[in-house]
Amino acid sequence: MSRRSRNSRAWRYVWGGIRRDADARALVLASESEEWTYDRLEYSDSDSEADFSAVMVPPVPSAVPVTGESYCGCDSQAETSYNPRLRGFHQIKDCHCGEDDQDFDWAWDMDSRSTATLLSCDNRKVNFHSEYSCGTAAVRGSKELADGQHFWEIKMTSPVYGTDMMVGIGTSDVNLDKYRHTFCSLLGKDAESWGLSYTGLLHHKGDKMNFSSRFGQGSIIGVHLDTWHGTLTFFKNRKCIGVAATELQNKRFYPMACSTAAKSSMKVIRSCSAPTSLLYLCCARLRQLLPDCIDTLDVLPLPPGLRQLLHNKLGWVLSLNSSTTEETPDGPERPSCLPAPRLTGPSSSESDSEGCTSDPEACQRKRCRWT
Repeated sequence: MSRRSRNSRAWRYVWGGIRRDADARALVLASESEEWTYDRLEYSDSDSEADFSAVMVPPVPSAVPVTGESYCGCDSQAETSYNPRLRGFHQIKDCHCGEDDQDFDWAWDMDSRSTATLLSCDNRKVNFHSEYSCGTAAVRGSKELADGQHFWEIKMTSPVYGTDMMVGIGTSDVNLDKYRHTFCSLLGKDAESWGLSYTGLLHHKGDKMNFSSRFGQGSIIGVHLDTWHGTLTFFKNRKCIGVAATELQNKRFYPMACSTAAKSSMKVIRSCSAPTSLLYLCCARLRQLLPDCIDTLDVLPLPPGLRQLLHNKLGWVLSLNSSTTEETPDGPERPSCLPAPRLTGPSSSESDSEGCTSDPEACQRKRCRWT
């Protein structure tokens, strides 16, 4: 009798623990649902409601994190586990795939961030809502991006879920703490910023459009700001998504990121800049001409010194996948991710063979002028 009573008592403890875990998870899911409901009500009361009439309302974001969109195939990125004590999702171990850079042009700014953020890893990693979330937290980069070519990559180092987690750019007029008690898509809420949501929506001026597939934990989001051509281009797992904005010349921006999810984090794994020089334009053109599956520096017959110089200064240009890999949901094809300079030369009507029959050397010199 005593053995049976002990067994029954043990089973009651087990079932009681299972119920408590289930109640804790239901509480988190319910709270996330309430956050999204509040956010939708906020949009419905805005003056720009008519602007959204032609845009399809996206489905309600799930509290379950996005999986299967990681840059690598590490076991730690394959799935996330729920911790009832922490009332949130967590990962087993950190993944460092794709984090090869040692020098960084900028990191996150300690003085330009929301109160619900915490910086680490030499200010390259930002943790949002370390305990619980009651709104939207944001952070911006420490360097103003003006003239030249700017490229950076942000890795999702935590489960990606909730109302929104975004990567983008904005001017110094963006108030990072404005929505600290409101769950919303902060980047792109006004004309001063552009933001790519983990749901695949692109936000600007309060409008949103389908731009890409979703991204989740382990995804690497690249951003290329080309102030020469005035374009903003996004990459996902080092493959081009498309050009998000044009006509951005003579403007100054900061890299930005925001999140509404509790215990979420992002990490800058690459940040570099280069002047818009002839060297850059040539490298960008080479990247366009060679197949995307080929390492440009490996196939070109370059001297070792020049190869190392290009790798150190413009390796990010030569490694970019310049072709758009995802079709635009709205239909039209996006521009090339690496705009090439327009070179003008003699038209084909100007016969290259003019004078060649009489003077082969003159013909060769004429052709060399446009090679």
